[in-house]
Amino acid sequence: MPQTVDRGTLETVARAWIALWRTPVDWETFDELHADDFEDGSAAGRPATKQGFAAGLETFAAAFPDLRTEVVDLVVDESAARVAVRWRAEGTNRIAYLGIGPTHRRTVITGIEILEIRGHQLVRRWGEWDITAHREGQPS
Repeated sequence: MPQTVDRGTLETVARAWIALWRTPVDWETFDELHADDFEDGSAAGRPATKQGFAAGLETFAAAFPDLRTEVVDLVVDESAARVAVRWRAEGTNRIAYLGIGPTHRRTVITGIEILEIRGHQLVRRWGEWDITAHREGQPS
């Protein structure tokens, strides 16, 4: 049974986590927001660990050096200590990312994450991303 975390804390942690997806990445906050036993349920070939997720975020930020990400929508489930986040990221693709590019165009990538939170830290995440605009080299 998940530890009870109040709605405000769940929302604050989720928003702070998405705010990490920008350049430059705030690695101190990254470390604070991820439990040492963090599990990435959508690791896409990376280690499903805190360090593996950090490597993925580092690659994302390097590919889009002007990366900015915003929360579009949040759904909070207090009883499960989970938050669903719909997000939108935008940046100029400067190096190959996910086998595409560099396109040298502003690109939008969107996605949905489900975050499990214990206390003030993420312990698990699952995510699905839509990279259609990036794959097709479309401007935002």
